[in-house]
Amino acid sequence: MSKSLISEDTYEADLRLLQIELVKLQRHIIQKGKRLLVIFEGRDAAGKDGSIKSVTENLSPRDTKVVALAAPSSLEEREWYFQRYVAQLPSTGETVLFNRSWYNRAGVEKVMGFCTDDQYKLFMATVNDFESLLVRSNIQIIKYYLDISKEEQAKRLKEREKDPLKQWKISPIDQKAQKMWNAYSKARDKMLEQTSSSDAPWTVISANDKKIAHLNLIADLLSRVDYPNKDKKILKIDPNIVLGCPTNSKKLPKLSK
Repeated sequence: MSKSLISEDTYEADLRLLQIELVKLQRHIIQKGKRLLVIFEGRDAAGKDGSIKSVTENLSPRDTKVVALAAPSSLEEREWYFQRYVAQLPSTGETVLFNRSWYNRAGVEKVMGFCTDDQYKLFMATVNDFESLLVRSNIQIIKYYLDISKEEQAKRLKEREKDPLKQWKISPIDQKAQKMWNAYSKARDKMLEQTSSSDAPWTVISANDKKIAHLNLIADLLSRVDYPNKDKKILKIDPNIVLGCPTNSKKLPKLSK
């Protein structure tokens, strides 16, 4: 993998300060009965697992839930598409992080042919209304798409094959990620264009450098949620890393091609 532009010591020091802010945020969510949902999407090997770990590392496991659902069962395939995700939504005082989400339908299912065209079109036509309903039910939704280059993905996938601690990450889907790169790019662009709403906009994170991506993502997350005693001076956000995604617009940020 590419060497980070930030030293390990600097990364750990900056991460600690941001994680202290995350603990403050969680205390506020618990005390005020808030509900926070953070969605992580991105290409295979984009760094979703590591990003989620950097967020949750020092949070209360009782009040934090990471959701990474397996492929739907035959029963779930016959249910309303959003049904199994609804069961995982945050309760009062809870923070939930989705490691992939209902946007599987707009990405891997679309590209790999795991859903029909009608199922895909129905999802794209209804997901904004679904998320707006959640927001009106007092669930704050923050959506991140982690973007990496084709070259960086190739390096990370190769690293997975050699690392005995990452064997569980290897899947048949990974093996097609590079071959289907252009199809995934097209699906990604359409998803960001059509599902970045005013209630639940997308934020793209340029994630070729994992450490810098982690710091910027957490700083951005903290900047989007209100909580007392926020230390705003440490919330340093690089506009070249955190890329805005305009709502109701086809003007996307500069993404990997």
